[in-house]
Amino acid sequence: MRLAAAHPPPRALILAAGRGERMRPLTDTCPKPLLAVHGRPLLQWWVDALTQGGVAEIVINTAWLGEKIEDYFGRQRTPDKREQLSNQEFTGLRFSAEGRDFGYALETAGGIARALPLLAPRADSVFWVLAGDIFAPDFAISADAAQRFAASGRLAHLWLVPNPAHKPQGDFAVGADGEALNDAPPGGVRHTFSTIALYRRALFEPPWCDILPGNPQGTAAPLAPLLRKAIAAGHVSAELYTGAWTDVGTPERLAQLNDAGADAGPRPIL
Repeated sequence: MRLAAAHPPPRALILAAGRGERMRPLTDTCPKPLLAVHGRPLLQWWVDALTQGGVAEIVINTAWLGEKIEDYFGRQRTPDKREQLSNQEFTGLRFSAEGRDFGYALETAGGIARALPLLAPRADSVFWVLAGDIFAPDFAISADAAQRFAASGRLAHLWLVPNPAHKPQGDFAVGADGEALNDAPPGGVRHTFSTIALYRRALFEPPWCDILPGNPQGTAAPLAPLLRKAIAAGHVSAELYTGAWTDVGTPERLAQLNDAGADAGPRPIL
């Protein structure tokens, strides 16, 4: 199913600006999203998934060693996949270079606000955001999901995952009607935010967000307080994703993924 003409296919932002302190020394010379899993950089997995899902315009935000990310995709945009796509189907890959523009990363909300003119040119625009250091090889970027979200009127739709060992407390819960909750209902549990989400431009404008579109002042701001505010007001939906998912946040998790082998099948959440 294609999005109606009033709602063009959403664009996407892949978050790739972080320093990756817990990944040192690997990230001293390589940006974390370019670390390879099964022979492909983490970022490449997401670019390929978005392209396969019909997303024609992708933005990557950068800061730490951002020039290496730009160089990688300058040489090798979307290998294999782009050759199968017409110019009409794949419009381009652009960068929001926070490091070059400000000398530091803007955190998640600040980074989204900075990229907003590229991501959401219309008042009713919706867009995907995914973290470049997450490995979820079976997650499907779905045009149907984007259309349902666009029609819902919600400000955000979050995919949650069962809590990994390093985050047993979780982040958010899912209500009986699919509404995102800050706290678990009686007898329920909170799950971990996968960092995969659909957003509406309005979430990053007043009254929800005070950062100017384009973030010309370089305001660094986290996303969690903004989400919790919108969740408390009942404007966010969520669902539980139980496929393979890993926050590739340490050298040990990266090694475990690569040791599992490319054809190892579904992997437990780390």
